[in-house]
Amino acid sequence: MLPSYLLSLREGLEAALIIGIAIGALRKIRRTDLAPALWLGTFSAVAVSILAAVLLTNFGMSLQGEAEKIFEGLTMLIAAGILTWMIFWMSKQSRTLKAELEEGVNKAAVSTGKRALFWLAFVAVVREGIELALFLTAAFFVGDQSQITANTAQTLAGAILGLGTAILLGWTLFATTVRLDLRRFFQVTGALLIMFAAGLVAHGVHEFNEVAWIPSVIEHVWDVNAFVDENSLPGQLLKTLFGYNGNPSLTEVISYFVYLAAIIFVLRRDSRKVEVQATQPQV
Repeated sequence: MLPSYLLSLREGLEAALIIGIAIGALRKIRRTDLAPALWLGTFSAVAVSILAAVLLTNFGMSLQGEAEKIFEGLTMLIAAGILTWMIFWMSKQSRTLKAELEEGVNKAAVSTGKRALFWLAFVAVVREGIELALFLTAAFFVGDQSQITANTAQTLAGAILGLGTAILLGWTLFATTVRLDLRRFFQVTGALLIMFAAGLVAHGVHEFNEVAWIPSVIEHVWDVNAFVDENSLPGQLLKTLFGYNGNPSLTEVISYFVYLAAIIFVLRRDSRKVEVQATQPQV
């Protein structure tokens, strides 16, 4: 439940901020008559995203044997890749997102009006929604597949709570004088999501180990299930949130730590570039 909550909170808040900025831009130019088109685009994107999540999950559950493992492995690796891209994109675009979105709303309002606002909202929200659908599907398959009903309930509960929290935060930001440190929020959730993505990479490699697409090299590097059983409640929590495996293969371990090292290196490099640019005098 915690991974789906975190993912839904992050994606939901991004979507809420986009819609809030767009509505604020319409108020500035006194074109609130275009707001219904914006909301229609938003709700249409939500419906498409829910449909995508249902189709992905049902398709994965309909598969058996090697086909199921290949689907799960591909889903986890693709989700990890998109999640990584999302973290990098937000770290670079968060400073200019508001200005760029307001400019887009202004252009849409003076051009094709309602149609342009509909597609602006739809594309912005459906991008977040499809990403979330893929992430939730991956989180669902990371869980204990022997308890499908409980796993489904926990994933849905986490998603609903996360989206509800995101809507509440988004409304609070734009309806009151409360200010959330968004940069710090995205830094903290980004760090947790990097750990989650590393776990997805390792789980994807594990699935490919089982179908012999990637060799294990060493089947079990260690076995600590006697201390923290991966099937216990703490083990399941660590498994779904951080990719814990009590007896991983060598390629699982390598993929996990190589991913973490590569992401941390790139983020630190980009952070240093931003700091250098900030200290340079403006010409």
